[in-house]
Amino acid sequence: MYNYENSPEPDLIRRARRGDVKAFARLYSRIYKDLYRFALYMTRHPQEAEDAVSETVISAYENISALKKEDSFRSWIFTILNNQCRKSLTKGGREIAASERMNPYIREDEGYEPDYAGQQDVRRAFAELDEEERMIVAFSVFGGYRSEEIARMLGKNAATVRSRKSRALGKMRVSLGGAE
Repeated sequence: MYNYENSPEPDLIRRARRGDVKAFARLYSRIYKDLYRFALYMTRHPQEAEDAVSETVISAYENISALKKEDSFRSWIFTILNNQCRKSLTKGGREIAASERMNPYIREDEGYEPDYAGQQDVRRAFAELDEEERMIVAFSVFGGYRSEEIARMLGKNAATVRSRKSRALGKMRVSLGGAE
């Protein structure tokens, strides 16, 4: 009997590419919180985030055989999620304003709690960024990706990603009342 719980990620990916549902489920269980956190910060609404993650998982499961390199699984699934989030941000062809999606009690674990230590200020500052800046900051901060990885996912130059990340973080600092 195969031990899914303690298997290394590359083994699980190989098994999932061959159609092993349990292997894919284990991969998903390891990455779900990161996916949900990313989607929540991109969509600004818990239900939209859950929907985006669900659509991402379905799409990833259906297309995992197309994954070319096992070591790019995380960037591949986050790219799918990013595209799903972008779809949810446009409804009926119009961009949903960040203020329409803003929920002052959002928490990453589906519960609700009041604003502590300026969390809402940070969320507001994040929401004020344009879409590309939010993606870059979200991939970097919530996904833990390096500039080179983000550049590959977005089809940009790594230096451009670093520059835009720096500018976005500067905008957030100004919004939060700090010096640029």
